[in-house]
Amino acid sequence: MTNRENTTPVLVGAGQITAREPDAERTPIGLIADAARAAAADCGVAGVLDQIQSLTCLNILAPAYPDAPGSLARCLGIDPGERFYTPIGGNMGQWLVGYYASRIAAGELDCALIAGGEALATQMRGQGAGLSGVIDNASGESPRLLGDDRAPTLATEQHHGLDLPIQIYPLFEQALRGRYGHGPVEHRRMLGESYARFNAVAVNNPQAWRREPLSAADIAERTPRNRMVGAPYTKQMNAIIAVDQSAALVMMSAARARELGIDPERWVYPLAAADAHERWFVSERADLSRSPAITACGERLFAASGLAIDDIDHIDLYSCFPSAVQMARDALGITAQDPRPLTVTGGLAYHGGPGNNYCTHAIAEIMTRIRADRSATGLVSGVGWYMSKHSLGLYGGRPPTAGWQPTDAAGLQAEIDAGPVVDIAEQAQGTGRIETYTVIHSRADRPVQGIVLGRLDDGRRFVANTPDDAGLLDAMTNEEFLDQTGCVHHDGKRNLFTPDE
Repeated sequence: MTNRENTTPVLVGAGQITAREPDAERTPIGLIADAARAAAADCGVAGVLDQIQSLTCLNILAPAYPDAPGSLARCLGIDPGERFYTPIGGNMGQWLVGYYASRIAAGELDCALIAGGEALATQMRGQGAGLSGVIDNASGESPRLLGDDRAPTLATEQHHGLDLPIQIYPLFEQALRGRYGHGPVEHRRMLGESYARFNAVAVNNPQAWRREPLSAADIAERTPRNRMVGAPYTKQMNAIIAVDQSAALVMMSAARARELGIDPERWVYPLAAADAHERWFVSERADLSRSPAITACGERLFAASGLAIDDIDHIDLYSCFPSAVQMARDALGITAQDPRPLTVTGGLAYHGGPGNNYCTHAIAEIMTRIRADRSATGLVSGVGWYMSKHSLGLYGGRPPTAGWQPTDAAGLQAEIDAGPVVDIAEQAQGTGRIETYTVIHSRADRPVQGIVLGRLDDGRRFVANTPDDAGLLDAMTNEEFLDQTGCVHHDGKRNLFTPDE
C-alpha cells in the first residue's frame, strides 16, 4: 500500500437531524451533537468519536456561544486536539471538506468532524433552553476561527438598505432577467417552474423541513399566503431559516478507516475542491448577473478531476434564492434545459436553510447517492454572503486517479481579482440609467422601499433609493424598469433616483 493510498481522504460518516416537533429543551449545540453522533454511527463501527483529532463547528446564528466548538466537544464527551469555529458563510461546509482533505492528504491528521446546525424554529417560537443567553462557557476560551470574516457590505450600500440577503439577491435576479431578455411576468413564471422542480425533490426527501407539494403557480403568483418580499421574489422563493436542523460529516484517511474496519463500500471520495471570492462588494462588480469566481472554480474542478459538467450525475447548487442557482448554473455551463435536478435536498426554500450549515446536508445527501451507486459522481456548491464567497466540490465512489490535489488558491484568486472593477459615485448627481432594482415589501405585502443600482453618464455606478411613492413602487414591482433613465441626486443622507416620466 503506497503512502498516497494511505493518506487518501475519505468521507465515512454522515448524520442529519430534522426536528419538527416542538421541544422547549432544545438547543443548537444539542441538535449538532445529535447529528455528530448520527454521523459516527453511520460509519458502522464503534468508537469513531474518540478518534476525532480536529473538530469544526460551523457558525451558529443564535445564540452567541462564546466557545461553540468547546461546547460541542463537551457535549460529545470528547477532547480533540483542535477545535475550530467558522465565520458566517453558507459556503463553509464545503470549504471545510476541501480544507480537511488537503490536511489529511498531507499526513497532518487522520480524522476530523465537521458539524453545524440551528434551532431557529424553536427560538422563533420563544422556546428553547437558554436560547436568549450564553450557554456553557466553561472553558472561558475563544475558539480559533477558520475562513474569511470580512464585513460583507460597504457603508454606501448599507445607507441605501443593502444589508440583508432579501434586499440584495433580488438585484441579481433582475440583472439576470435583463440578460435573458425576459419581461417581468415571463420571468416570474420561469422562476415558479424552476423552483417547482426543487419543491418536488423536497417532497420526496424525509429530511426536508417543508414537504407539501407546490405548483409553479403556487410559487410564482402573489397571493395572501405568498406575499411579495423583495421583488420579483415571492415568499416561496426565499430560503426558510426558521428550522431546527443539523448535519455532520466524519472524514478520515483511508488508512485510519481501514484500521477501524469501516466498510470501503461506505467510503465516499472527495475528488476535487476549489474556493474563491468575487470582487468583494456587490456595487463594485462589473456584471451583476454573472459569477466569474464560480466559472474559475468550475474550471479548476474539472481540470483536476478529468470530468466535465455533463459527466456529473448528482448536482446541488446553493439555492438561498433563485438567482444563486441561475448564476451557478450559467457559470458551470449547465443549460436551462438540462434534465438533471439542480438539488439533491429540495433547496433552502423547501429543505430548509439552517444558517450556515446547508452545504453539510447537501454533501450528506450526495454521499447517500454515491453509496447506492459506486460509479456515480456528485457536485456541491456553497455561497457565502452576497454571491461573495464560493466553495465547490466534486465527489465520487472511486478515489481521484492522481490522488487528492489541492487547488492553487492564490493563483485562482489572482485570476478573478484581475477582472474589471466599477468605480462608485457615493454622492451621485446627474442623469442615470437603472442596471438593476428591487422593491422591498413589508409583512403586510406593502411596498416600502425602492433600491436601484445604476450608471451615471460618466460610467460610474450609483446606489440609490427611489422616492417613497406608493404608485411608483407598485409600478416597479410589476412593470419593466430595467434601463429606465432618470435623475439622481444626493439629499445629504442618501442618493435618490427619480425615473423619467
